[in-house]
Amino acid sequence: MSRLPTADEIYGLLRGVIDPELGGNVVDLGMVPEVEVGADGDVRITVKLTIAGCPLRGQIKKDVESRVAHHPGVRRVTIDWGEMTPDERTEVMLKARWHAREHAPDTAVPSTTRVLAIASGKGGVGKSSVTVNLAAALAQRGFTVGVLDADIWGFSVPRMLGVPGRLAAVKAGDGKSRIVPNEKRIGAGLVKVVSTGNLVDDEGTALMWRGLMLTKAVEQFLRDVAWGHLDYLLIDMPPGTGDVQMGLARMLPRTDLLIVTTPAVSAQKVAIRAADMARRSFLRVAGVIENMSAFTCDHGESYPLFGTGGGQTLADEIGVELLGQVPLEAAVAAGGDAGTPVVLDGTGPAAAAFAAIAERVATEIAPPVDMAGCSARLLDAVEQALGPV
Repeated sequence: MSRLPTADEIYGLLRGVIDPELGGNVVDLGMVPEVEVGADGDVRITVKLTIAGCPLRGQIKKDVESRVAHHPGVRRVTIDWGEMTPDERTEVMLKARWHAREHAPDTAVPSTTRVLAIASGKGGVGKSSVTVNLAAALAQRGFTVGVLDADIWGFSVPRMLGVPGRLAAVKAGDGKSRIVPNEKRIGAGLVKVVSTGNLVDDEGTALMWRGLMLTKAVEQFLRDVAWGHLDYLLIDMPPGTGDVQMGLARMLPRTDLLIVTTPAVSAQKVAIRAADMARRSFLRVAGVIENMSAFTCDHGESYPLFGTGGGQTLADEIGVELLGQVPLEAAVAAGGDAGTPVVLDGTGPAAAAFAAIAERVATEIAPPVDMAGCSARLLDAVEQALGPV
């Protein structure tokens, strides 16, 4: 009879079994708490699933049995199934997200680009207004700024930045087609925009897509767009913490989050979920922006229509800085409707607030990569020669 396997050898074989949903092997994910090897070559393996009715149980069973039976000393494989406790389930999800971060797929976004996702836990807080005004303010400072409208259902960036028109495509050097962003020059800088709003016939067309299609659309915008050189990529996120957010964390693990909230306690309590999602996905929260802080009348009196203090409270709870407070001002909505972000006008408290936030982003929170550094120069040279790495 062949030599009996050791428990370590069985664990080694099981590292070839990948959970199809979590993306890691069942041993490193902590799904195999126990392996017993009998004197007659019978191997008993305990496998814990995230839920008892896991639909992938049959696939995992087949993979475990085929891998372990490959050892010549194994006579029979028996699997004892278990269900993880809530704490164990949390731990395995953290491991899965870390694995996804460490094995992020290639994208067309240059490695030297600072990626900022503008996020919140709910809709209606002005993420898109913040995104387009920050993009315009950074472009005014001479930067090349990409804007990815990841709010697939609720796209609004093309109108708010004044970049209508269908997206075009070109043949790349590898023979594959690449989407060309729509561009708008602002001051000494340049804004490049990609949105599903530039794919539909008109902005009144509803996109009736399910979650998987939303994720695939964002993946295509990251992989198949000829972004070219970018100092910044701003991503206008959809509300919540769902498929798009998780897909972004997997595709671009270097993303930093700017969380937008209104002063209202209800908005602040929902926005903290976006911060929790970032923490669980190993993404950095770079700061909080309070939007619609107060309304100031022509005679100078200020009215906090949505309450006060929500932005600072959220920043304190997360442990980051409040980057700025943008007042409620009619010019912000008017500029978005006209395709000329209010920050370009340069007058009024809202324009000043957006400019000040962009200043902090560019100088403190997420300064552009210094291309004078040896590593950055090397990466830039490699990408120019071979394409994105």
